[in-house]
Amino acid sequence: MRDYESESLSHDPLHGYIPFTSPASLPAGEASEREIIDHPWLQRMRQIHQLQTAWYVYPSAEHSRFEHILGVMHLAGRSVQALYESLAEVCPDVPSRAYVETLMRMAGLLHDVGHGPFGHFFDEHYLSDYGLTHETLGSDIILRELGPLLRSIRQNPNGRLPEGEVLDPEQITFLITRPTAAVGNRPHWLVLLRGLFSGLYTVDNMDFVLRDGYMSGYATRAFDLDRLLHYSFFTKQGLTIHARGMPALVRFLGVRAELFRSIYFHRAVRALDLTLAELFADSKAYLFPGNPREHLQEYLYFTEWSLLVDVARWADSEDPAKRTLGLRWRRFMAREVRWKMACERTLFFGPEDSERTSIFQRAEFVEQQLRAMLPPALKLIPMKVDLARHVHRPGSRGPAAGQNFLYDPAAGQTRPLSDSELFRQLPVSYRLCRVYVESHEHDAALGAALDKLLAPESADDKTNM
Repeated sequence: MRDYESESLSHDPLHGYIPFTSPASLPAGEASEREIIDHPWLQRMRQIHQLQTAWYVYPSAEHSRFEHILGVMHLAGRSVQALYESLAEVCPDVPSRAYVETLMRMAGLLHDVGHGPFGHFFDEHYLSDYGLTHETLGSDIILRELGPLLRSIRQNPNGRLPEGEVLDPEQITFLITRPTAAVGNRPHWLVLLRGLFSGLYTVDNMDFVLRDGYMSGYATRAFDLDRLLHYSFFTKQGLTIHARGMPALVRFLGVRAELFRSIYFHRAVRALDLTLAELFADSKAYLFPGNPREHLQEYLYFTEWSLLVDVARWADSEDPAKRTLGLRWRRFMAREVRWKMACERTLFFGPEDSERTSIFQRAEFVEQQLRAMLPPALKLIPMKVDLARHVHRPGSRGPAAGQNFLYDPAAGQTRPLSDSELFRQLPVSYRLCRVYVESHEHDAALGAALDKLLAPESADDKTNM
């Protein structure tokens, strides 16, 4: 009979029941997956929204990083069930399936553990000051705070680690960290597995596309997850998709790009981000005591909940500077946003187009050129230029960076997944250029100036919203 005492279930609206091991009947000295899930470092993810500031715009999208990481853990386990056999064929030295599945599940569960308030926004506007990302900080947390507990995990819902195999937290940090040119002396099977975290379609982005689409109301079933997994396997080159799976992959990429355009890059979301960036710049000295690596205990309790409660109280401070900031934070939380979008233009780039020649590389340069084209009375008006870029290029400059390959059954060959092959019907990337001002009084003049600036680049694919 199945040992129901050693397993717990969490019901998810996307994946159904997500099983994880429970400590009820484990031998002494062993840890369960539930003990990781219930750990304060993971529970803090309940207090960080998955959608940065987009939840201010999409009222139903209140889901947290916690829901997402449970989903990624589950997809990581599913991916091993689908791909382990092919991984073992190309890497005879791969550990047991139980080890690989446990490793991947824990990497999925922990891949966002370093996030701070407002997710990726915090990377750019705070962690970068200390040369950190949520991945590098998360690696510190895994090794320093969770390492002993992780080494004590001996099983997942589908199998038990053989004697002699001990989960290696350092391998988890390798999987969740963005690839660089050097992989050191790490085994090839581990390098291949990282393609499921840093490739064109990953256990991370497959979950957030489904979850964000569902919770925002965009789509209840955004793409065919089952087909993507069914036609995926490992070759010696890396994560490979069979030609029959290409339509599902193209659909996934199209939906992901549309989510960026419609949700993550929504004009009101970006206006909120512009306002939040100004607030962060002026509030840093009060928000946190310094480098999170040196203040992990304080960081454990530093979340969106704690931040928003604290800054709302600043308005009652006896410190004039803090009081002024507190009033600004209260206006932000009431959605009183300073910046309003005057105009927008979009540039699309195909496989043969070079983004490096585009003038839309730096917002400061675009703003300077735009002001030069405005009538004299408008040259000094308060203005923000926002450049949002989405890219799903599988080549060396994109997020896949050599992680994904295509199997052609006619030729019996595996080859890199080329831009032209993948994006015959999709742009490889696009850039949104938006101009934000404090009122809509001069929208027409700003739109005309932006058109003049854009004219040398392209006369097509322009929108004005």
